[in-house]
Amino acid sequence: MQDVLLDVQDLVVHFRVYGGYLKVLDGVTLQVRHQERVGLVGETGCGKTTTMKTIMGILPKPPGVVRGGRILFKGRDVLSMRPQELEHLRRSGISMIFQDPTAALNPVFTVGEQLEDAIRYALGKRDHASVREVALSALQSVALPDPPRILESYPVQLSGGMRQRVCIALALACPKELLIADEPGTSLDVTIQDQILRLIHRLAEERKMAVILISHSLGVIREWTERVYVMYAGTIVEEAKTGELFARPLHPYTEALMRCVPKLTGTGIAEGIPGRIPDYFDPPSGCRFHPRCPHCMDICRQRKPQLFPVDGDHRVACFLFGRDSHG
Repeated sequence: MQDVLLDVQDLVVHFRVYGGYLKVLDGVTLQVRHQERVGLVGETGCGKTTTMKTIMGILPKPPGVVRGGRILFKGRDVLSMRPQELEHLRRSGISMIFQDPTAALNPVFTVGEQLEDAIRYALGKRDHASVREVALSALQSVALPDPPRILESYPVQLSGGMRQRVCIALALACPKELLIADEPGTSLDVTIQDQILRLIHRLAEERKMAVILISHSLGVIREWTERVYVMYAGTIVEEAKTGELFARPLHPYTEALMRCVPKLTGTGIAEGIPGRIPDYFDPPSGCRFHPRCPHCMDICRQRKPQLFPVDGDHRVACFLFGRDSHG
């Protein structure tokens, strides 16, 4: 893949618990190009946030343990970086908007104190006037009314949408090359969610940033991304350009996700997916989706499928499409 900004290769992450390890990520592989908008979709608990925290270098250790793989950002392996290098990465390379703005903001400090501390950390500035100017500019960039008042406010004094905009301002107060948006509108109503997504899209275009958008909503992924990765139980099961994925989903799990979308045409109630995400303490052998898959074959229980190229950039981890499906 040309012009790659982020390249995650066969990432394996376990969590140490009483009695052993939870085998959460099982060989995650994904890439992001410069200025590209990439979607990551899957059920709750499938490892999306764990993947992003590992990329950011903020995975708690312990209990998290990286068992294998590489995370290359501009050709440098994040997993082998020293603490000072990780700090530089988070200052100028990668930033993340977390799912819950209430949890992301400290309730005992004002917005100004938190935003100005982040700016000092990223830019190394100490002059109060210049730091405050950057903070005001950051709040203006996310279309918050009356920035001086917002700086003096505590998070509890703001609405959910305003708190999420503050989180975006925190993430983008200083120039970044990659923005990770982890369910940025989940806790908001649909109209505010749309405003937040439009804001992220506008800022990404203006600042020429790449974006990884994590979402449960297939509608959000379809509208706001160029390419999509579908994740199930710690593995990438399908990758394609957004239009191609929605026009021709190939993996049985992707097809099942599509059937879960509520229908507005009066043709019936949306279907669910039988079963549940596997127990990470003792995950299934072979393909992790095989206990829930209507097309399960013997080989699915025995071997883990790799991402097979099907057509152009469309790849799927399923033996229905692999050349060695009967090997």
